[in-house]
Amino acid sequence: MLSDYFLLAINSISHRKLRSWLTVIGIIIGIAAIISLITISRGLQNTITEQFEQFGTNRILISAKGFQGPGTSSFGLTIKDVDTVKRISGFKYVIASLFRQSEIKHNKEVGFTLISAIPAENYEQFAKDSGLDVVKGRVINSNDKFSAVIGSRVAREMFKRELKIGDKIEIQKKEFKIIGIWKETGNPDTDNRISVTLESAREIFNEPERVDAIIAQAKSGSDIPLLQKKIEHDLERKRDDTNFQVLTAAQIVEQINQVLGIVQIVLVGIAAISLIVGAIGILNSMYTSVLERTRDIGIMKAIGARNSDILKIFLIESGLMGLVGGFFGTALGTGMAFIAKNFAKNAGFSLIIKIEPLLLLFGLLFAFTVGILSGIFPAYQASRLKPVDALRYE
Repeated sequence: MLSDYFLLAINSISHRKLRSWLTVIGIIIGIAAIISLITISRGLQNTITEQFEQFGTNRILISAKGFQGPGTSSFGLTIKDVDTVKRISGFKYVIASLFRQSEIKHNKEVGFTLISAIPAENYEQFAKDSGLDVVKGRVINSNDKFSAVIGSRVAREMFKRELKIGDKIEIQKKEFKIIGIWKETGNPDTDNRISVTLESAREIFNEPERVDAIIAQAKSGSDIPLLQKKIEHDLERKRDDTNFQVLTAAQIVEQINQVLGIVQIVLVGIAAISLIVGAIGILNSMYTSVLERTRDIGIMKAIGARNSDILKIFLIESGLMGLVGGFFGTALGTGMAFIAKNFAKNAGFSLIIKIEPLLLLFGLLFAFTVGILSGIFPAYQASRLKPVDALRYE
């Protein structure tokens, strides 16, 4: 019996192909928008998580309150704070770092990018612990001063001619020799930066005391939460204020994911508007179908069809339109996410997009549910028609 209902529903849809497809397009657009936005936002979360795994689970970041990462300004930390953290046992090393946006010159051409600086003697170990490697040249060592290791995109795109090992660039009117090029990571923060020694950065930016961030690498097997509390206690006691923040990699990822979660909800809410439009389209199409098939309904009732039979036929029909829209919508949404991945790659940003079967199943079931809900009123109206009135309908 159920198969007969499906055949009647399919036959009805096939007899009004244009109207059915125009109705289904609204569902396709809505589902595609929702699936693509969720997939892209999950991709961002995957990318951020992977990058902070490279950052290191044993690493603690200390910065002034309000510091949002490399390239932003912060005030409050000094080399005295670095010394305070260094006195705490349990760390492999403690590094002071500076970040500055600066003008870069090469052969009369001018560029602009981020300059990052840590002590020369820490570069090799820090790069190893961060999963960074040079594709050409070498990493900065303790004998270097006015030397630089540049990101892959800096080398390729900043100037007309690609920068090579041995080339000279000018930062803050001081000449630096390129000794290495970082291997491309897909992280624009790394691929677009220039790394120099902390000593040279302090000189060219006239920052003898200031520190933007302190990176503390804990020894293997250390109790990270305990070290975090120890840093907070000692800094507060020494500074006599709380104008700083102490974060682990896990906490940073959690904060970013919370923000992404809110953004995801807002974007999906916006995308749902088009799904509502699609639902109204199904409602209108089903209502029109009831009017067109009033005599058919009367005939079916006259030969013994019950109200529940008529209700099921029209609900299956609306559900099928929702399901078809969901199928094409999930396919389109997934395709859009992979297109976004390619655009991100061309822009120098790595986006980890994964096909999630549960998300695709959600898209199909959600579209089917929307279709069913949209068809309830027209189906109920059709089921309540009296056979005599339906047969007299012109």
